[in-house]
Amino acid sequence: MNIRSTTILAVRHNKKVAVAGDGQVTLNNTIVKHQAKKVRRIFNDNIIVGFAGATADALNLFDRLEAKLEKFNGNLTRSAVDLARDWRTDKYLRRLEALMIAVDAQKTYLISGNGDVIEPDANLIAIGSGSIGAQAAATALVNHSELDASQIVTESLNIAASLCVFTNNSLTIEEMTSDI
Repeated sequence: MNIRSTTILAVRHNKKVAVAGDGQVTLNNTIVKHQAKKVRRIFNDNIIVGFAGATADALNLFDRLEAKLEKFNGNLTRSAVDLARDWRTDKYLRRLEALMIAVDAQKTYLISGNGDVIEPDANLIAIGSGSIGAQAAATALVNHSELDASQIVTESLNIAASLCVFTNNSLTIEEMTSDI
């Protein structure tokens, strides 16, 4: 049984950072949920995270990332690296099937169970089944429009939803001021 769901996109543009996720959850060839919330704020609303993958695994990772943020006084870089290390080396955590995007006012990271903590070269990154369409659309809109970060993630996810059967346009969007 294949569970497919999600497109998550983070865009840092013109002193704002926005993270958006679609709401669709698909079980095999059936849509079982239209309005899942896959993007949320953690650590006193200073960090925005979005996940792609198994929901229970992602919620576990949200909790673990928040614990790391508490341990490292909100330092997203140290927290992400420590979480990725644990995720890769811990016997239980290695089985978690999810990807995560985490952003704060300065940094954007993709965190994976392979031990990856990737800060994108461009100020945007996408994960999940519709990630290629969303990232391509966001790149074009950042480079060739006057839209703000929130408008870019909205339009980009709507484009991804028009291309990817595992993505819908029931969006959750979180935005914050960026230092960059």
